[in-house]
Amino acid sequence: MSKAGVKLEDIQERLMKDEEFKAEYEKLKPRYELIAQIIDARNKLNLTQEELALRVGTQKSNISRFESGSYNPTFDFVTKLARSLGKEVHIIIK
Repeated sequence: MSKAGVKLEDIQERLMKDEEFKAEYEKLKPRYELIAQIIDARNKLNLTQEELALRVGTQKSNISRFESGSYNPTFDFVTKLARSLGKEVHIIIK
């Protein structure tokens, strides 16, 4: 019996052949890497979005919007998130 569906890697490989898609993907990559790091750190501490929001001093909706990628945070907000998770922010410009 075979499984229905397509692997994410196969879809990504096809999409990356489109230069317009590839350019937009590369443009957004740092944002989504940051989001993934914050979600990973929150999950490792077994914190809910609401618990993290209380630590940061913000609303749960702001954490939710940030994690979904629909909120473009300020540097100060990212720093507060990191500190609330026991982390530091380091920026490297290459």
